[in-house]
Amino acid sequence: MKISLPMICLCLLAVTTLRADEPNAHPEARFAEMTPQQIRAHRLEVMRHVADLALEPPTLNTSPLPEYDNDRLDYGMTIGIARTPKGRIWACWVAGGDSPKAFFVLATSDDDGETWSHPRLVVDTHSKSLPMDRSTLVGNVWTDPLGRLWLIFDQSMEMFDGRAGVWAAVCENPDADTPTWSTPRRIWHGVTLNKPTVLSTGEWMLPISLDQRKGFGPFRGAFDDLDPYRGANVFVSSDKGATWTRRGCVTFPNPDWHEHMIVERKDGSLWMLARTRPGIMQSTSTDGGKTWSTPTEPDGIRQPNARFHIRRLASGRLLLIKHGVTCDAHTGRDHLSAWLSDDDGKTWRGGLMLDERTGVSYPDGFQAPDGTIYISYDRNRATDGEILLARFTEQDVLAGKLVGEKSKLKMLISRPGKARK
Repeated sequence: MKISLPMICLCLLAVTTLRADEPNAHPEARFAEMTPQQIRAHRLEVMRHVADLALEPPTLNTSPLPEYDNDRLDYGMTIGIARTPKGRIWACWVAGGDSPKAFFVLATSDDDGETWSHPRLVVDTHSKSLPMDRSTLVGNVWTDPLGRLWLIFDQSMEMFDGRAGVWAAVCENPDADTPTWSTPRRIWHGVTLNKPTVLSTGEWMLPISLDQRKGFGPFRGAFDDLDPYRGANVFVSSDKGATWTRRGCVTFPNPDWHEHMIVERKDGSLWMLARTRPGIMQSTSTDGGKTWSTPTEPDGIRQPNARFHIRRLASGRLLLIKHGVTCDAHTGRDHLSAWLSDDDGKTWRGGLMLDERTGVSYPDGFQAPDGTIYISYDRNRATDGEILLARFTEQDVLAGKLVGEKSKLKMLISRPGKARK
């Protein structure tokens, strides 16, 4: 029997009310003397205890078959993609739904994305012993400068309990037949949706979003003590990821999970782009991320309320993946396109159409040592559930069409095999 939220609250209230020397006491008697404000405070305290279930260390499932094979999955929302030192590509996506039912699935390719393994790793923190869903909804995969593969993911009760938490596991041998992973450790509150940025100082900067909406449903207001830290945070590591320190934060108007990304400009300043409900907004920092400018709309970039991708390429150019036939316009989550900037984002050129269809979204990617660019994204998450790959070059972007020998679009990474009801 699934235990409902009211039953949880009733049980917790009874436990906190009854005394050992009063076995027949009536728990409701206490509330007859409480004010509405005291009752609300008590409810929030109960929800804080429920949210503490998201602090339990998660377990990585490295033998997920057959329970999590493709024919058992019915949803697909891309999370990220990374290349490891010997050329293996790891892709990560969400199964279960863009909901509290979410969990992570990872697969690999050893032939440059042409074919993909069955799921090799699953992060599913649901349990029948829990009173409600505990979700893993967002995160990313990243190969650090040492060649280690990072799996970054969140853990929260329900969709967002007001605190959540960023967890990371590291794989020292991601190209091995049997990769081994470290025990996941919690970095901080909130969620991370994009890869860290390696700064010219040698520091690694990790974007962490602590949502400004303060929690959904009965959790709203349970963690008001975190309000001063809500926003698009940046954390920095100067010891190769062993520890992370909060450096600064930007508070954007009308944010939607932030999904912020940071690039370091040639003058040493940091440029942050973030997702908001009206579209992309920007902020800059000239002191290494400690303080940030008032958010504004970037010139020449218009994007729907959806994830984008921006990274520095080996050539020095910036790569931007967004929606729209032109860089300064869009019609929604369709026409996923690639753009290049030679002047740190002041102007954009090219415009390679990666996928013109509707329902394409959530790009993430990397550049291989030979210069090839790889972008993963999803299409029609709840129906087709496809996780797709675009493989192209800077020359393709500038030409507006594929000119590279091995460039290829709409490559299939995964498609769920279970029909959705």
